[in-house]
Amino acid sequence: MNNFNYLRLSKTKRIRYLKHHQKNSIYIVFLHGFMSDLEGKKPKAFFNFAKKNKLGFLALEYSGHGRSSGKFTNGNISKWTRETKLLINKIVKKNRIILIGSSMGAWISLNQFKYYKKQIVGFLGIGSAPEFLQNLMWKKFSKKMKKEIKRNGIINLKHGDYEYPITLQLIKDGKKNKILNKKIYQKLKVTMVHGNKDKSVPINYSKKVLKKDEKRIKKKWNN
Repeated sequence: MNNFNYLRLSKTKRIRYLKHHQKNSIYIVFLHGFMSDLEGKKPKAFFNFAKKNKLGFLALEYSGHGRSSGKFTNGNISKWTRETKLLINKIVKKNRIILIGSSMGAWISLNQFKYYKKQIVGFLGIGSAPEFLQNLMWKKFSKKMKKEIKRNGIINLKHGDYEYPITLQLIKDGKKNKILNKKIYQKLKVTMVHGNKDKSVPINYSKKVLKKDEKRIKKKWNN
């Protein structure tokens, strides 16, 4: 893929994104996960799918991710949500949208509903992890870990082969972005893909998204 571009936010800050322009078409908007980027298989697969089916496409790397500028430790859900909104306004504009969110990207996707109610026609969640900062991190931190992050403002959290620098401001911002208690607007096609053996995010997180408006959404599972 050689369609990468940059949106300059200031003289020193810019966001890398991938696009495929298709006039008067539905746009797939792919949002990646926590500390991820656009170099993986998923964004490439959806990009190629969009081109083959004559659909528009947009994917971005939030600040502090991939080749976008900024420090990861300065980012949070609110900031990454705003950056996503800026890119949608610039690239997608008034076209209809199918949101695809991977892990944390599902949380960022759900935050877009308050901005694009009339444009969003579908949502695909892949290993969705809305509100994970509170439920999968903070609530499971030991007293010692909570004391450390409160004292230093940051803690390096090891998970498998990865180490995540988790800041106190990120945890606090996550509390401001609760989404599971809000309903999805009107009729909407929703597909959730979540492995039963996912060790990072329990499958019940995808189920929680489906329960947001059970009577009016289309359910589809890949277990």
